[in-house]
Amino acid sequence: MDNNHDAGQDSQKILEEFKKICESFGIKLTYQRLEIYRILLEAKDHPSAEDIFSRVQKKVPTISLDTVYRALATFEKFGLVRKFYSLDEKARFDPNVFPHFHLVCIKCHKITDFQWPEVEKKSLPSVAREWGEIKERYLELRGVCKDCLKK
Repeated sequence: MDNNHDAGQDSQKILEEFKKICESFGIKLTYQRLEIYRILLEAKDHPSAEDIFSRVQKKVPTISLDTVYRALATFEKFGLVRKFYSLDEKARFDPNVFPHFHLVCIKCHKITDFQWPEVEKKSLPSVAREWGEIKERYLELRGVCKDCLKK
């Protein structure tokens, strides 16, 4: 089997799970919301709301940027996407809500997910434990990707 077929099956399973989660939270599953989430699943570049809007607009020409912003806010509220800010200071969206970190190229701004279980398992320093309640760990490593180094 080719990888694209597997990826398509995985996306379909995730979309089915997304539908179940929306139903359990009482989130009305509109065609627009489904397309926004589908675009997020297909994206490998951690898109901004504006990027998502331009991609969804190709399938749903009548969609508004406001609809995209409201859908993303709803998805974030219910833990269906993670919002973070990167080098360009635009909010970026990631449908991967499982623990992971980001590598960010300071030249081309490409963002790559990576796992680092040792960091995830490491106990927090006392200053962080005493500070209050930590809800999540977020780590971003910045540098120059190998594609940019070759140029």
